[in-house]
Amino acid sequence: MVNNTWKEHYPFKDHYLEIGENKLHYIDEGEGFPVIMLHGNPTWSFYYRNVVNDLKVNYRCIVPDHIGCGLSSKPQDFEYTLENHIQNVLKLIEKLKIEKFSLIVHDWGGAIGMGVASRLKDRVASVTFLNTAAFRSKDIPFSIALCKIPFIGEKMVRHFNAFAFPATFMAVNKKLPKSVKAGYLAPYDNYNNRIATAKFVEDIPMNSSHRSYQTLKTIEQSLKQITCPKLFLWGEKDFCFNDKFLSKWKTFYPSSKYITYKNAGHYVLEDERVNCLHEIRNFLEGVTNEHRP
Repeated sequence: MVNNTWKEHYPFKDHYLEIGENKLHYIDEGEGFPVIMLHGNPTWSFYYRNVVNDLKVNYRCIVPDHIGCGLSSKPQDFEYTLENHIQNVLKLIEKLKIEKFSLIVHDWGGAIGMGVASRLKDRVASVTFLNTAAFRSKDIPFSIALCKIPFIGEKMVRHFNAFAFPATFMAVNKKLPKSVKAGYLAPYDNYNNRIATAKFVEDIPMNSSHRSYQTLKTIEQSLKQITCPKLFLWGEKDFCFNDKFLSKWKTFYPSSKYITYKNAGHYVLEDERVNCLHEIRNFLEGVTNEHRP
């Protein structure tokens, strides 16, 4: 029997943007200054459910599911590249006629989000970073490297759910409630539906010959040109985006605000929900007042 108890945590109306033959699902809740939240792999908009519920009283919360993820279409022949994910977010921003906005990014959503920000520099009011990267790195955990092995890696991820399922306990320091765990796993319940969780891993560029290497390099080269206020909320027990990534961010943005949580993992919003919501709310209040109508 399918476990649908997760829906109690996700009481949001479904919206869709048609992109060719595919549909990109997104949340659009609340009114006020727009805040766009971008997830990574293997999560989906469910990761931001508590942020949306907290902010929607005063902000317009827009949270897409990347193609292949969450409640979006899961095409088997889509080119799951960094550039295509960036383009999809840009299309959503255009469709919704959003001029100025803040970003919240996590995991691979950092590269996607900063790819968006690099092309809309004057329209980004602030960025909140949650255990993420948007630059080249040779650091990769052994468990993820295994999932990048041609044929074998995709078989592990798609046949045996060897990415989304382990993340429900490897990415947190505090045990997730069953209903929350069910929410993270719900969109990835069979071979075809795990296409993006496999392709996101394949799209991590580890050398200059990789198809997404130049895209990521260009984003990295543009980071210092993105001068809006920034907040970093970082789980210190992240097995993937460790302190090396945080140190690298500080070379780009040495004057930004950095808050670390020693008992939080990769899913920092789960392990430090109350503290993160408090910091995000205060940060946004401080940087967006001037943009309110």
